[in-house]
Amino acid sequence: MHACAPPDAVVWPRAVGQVQELAALCYRCRVPMVPFGTGTGLEGGVNAVQGGVCFDLSRMDAVAELSLEDFSVAVEPGVTRKALNSRLRGTGLWFPVDPGADASLCGMAATGASGTNAVRYGTMRPNVLNLRVVLPDGRLLHTAGAGRQARKRAAGYDLTSLFVGSEGTLGFLTQATLRLHPLPEAVAATVATFPSVRAAVACTVQVLQAAVPVARIEFLDEVMADACGRYSGTGLPVAPTLLLELHGSRQGLAEQQRQAEEMVRLNGGSVPAWSEEPEERGRLWAMRHSAWYAALALRPGCQGYSTDVCVPISRLPDVVVETQRDLRDSGLTGPMVGHVGDGNFHCLLVFDARDPAEAQRVHAFAQRLGRRALAAGGTCTGEHGVGLGKRALLREELGPEGLDTLRRIKAALDPHNLMNPGKGVHVPSSAHTDTHRAGGLGGPTSATSPELVLQSWELSGTG
Repeated sequence: MHACAPPDAVVWPRAVGQVQELAALCYRCRVPMVPFGTGTGLEGGVNAVQGGVCFDLSRMDAVAELSLEDFSVAVEPGVTRKALNSRLRGTGLWFPVDPGADASLCGMAATGASGTNAVRYGTMRPNVLNLRVVLPDGRLLHTAGAGRQARKRAAGYDLTSLFVGSEGTLGFLTQATLRLHPLPEAVAATVATFPSVRAAVACTVQVLQAAVPVARIEFLDEVMADACGRYSGTGLPVAPTLLLELHGSRQGLAEQQRQAEEMVRLNGGSVPAWSEEPEERGRLWAMRHSAWYAALALRPGCQGYSTDVCVPISRLPDVVVETQRDLRDSGLTGPMVGHVGDGNFHCLLVFDARDPAEAQRVHAFAQRLGRRALAAGGTCTGEHGVGLGKRALLREELGPEGLDTLRRIKAALDPHNLMNPGKGVHVPSSAHTDTHRAGGLGGPTSATSPELVLQSWELSGTG
């Protein structure tokens, strides 16, 4: 959805000291800096819209300070969630935040990622205990203090939460100390189908109101269920569908299953059959995680744009039904899928990028969806971030005072607007007259030439 904007140069630091040296050099030369983890963001967050240097942190892949007794681990940006859980195999612990893609854990912190397990285990925000951040000028910050991993603290401002969700606009997240969780004793999953979208979403609300401790409760509308069933070969019924997973003790799981089945029946849904076999559950969630590719398969050769919102649980049925009606009225292909246990859902919009009229309808729909969520007391993005696509909606969500406060924080930490400029909390260029402009490192408005940049890096002794 967002036009490609490549950087002028890419660097692959292997240690935090190299990130500091490179950042200090770019800061002195007023060159924009764009952090990069694995590139799985969906709102243009790694587009170098003003050129500059992209810092690919994937080669910093140390897993440090694993403490099984404290349920914590420190990871660098090159460590992905699957790699961490593979490392934890056999310890009885895991990291449950699961956005689907095998994303960088530091990138997940930078974007405030969520995913299928958030209804039970929370999003990235409560699962990050500390961050090691390289600030724009090269200084090193530990947001909770060096080496600290307390589960709660009341010492000063919450700097860790400030950087979680900052989308690379305040500094480089070069290490994240994460909270780990015990593996559940027993797990059971099922697929339940419903006569209508409203019935499926209403069932979700009732399951939560009944305090059934679900770990995952995922929604597919009938278009998405059909697409996923055909793409993965699972043959899902063409009907609004919930995928449910329960975690707990073997004794408690039976009672949870009984409660969930009762809620499904009350809403006219099919009585589900439960699976506790890891292979069968793995196939179920692999199908769910392939939803993006299943949606693209509906219109081969077309482009996809995934957008998300999050609303209070009580408003979820109305907002989902209104959104489905809007899709039909707009003539758009946009199957819906969502982590509805916490009010978050996505529209996977598939359109012909060569058709300007259709692309404009997609853009207009995305704006209406964001404003529909705001009108319902929700947010324009539950987990995808602001990036390039939702800056106007962020202004409407926070109001002028909120946005001004964020801009003041940005200006205090990044006075020359060098960190991922043009994204998230966008600072108008007029406020930073000495910032590098579009045109490249060697362009007429750049602060220095590429030759000088490279010579300076070599002279630092680590080039």
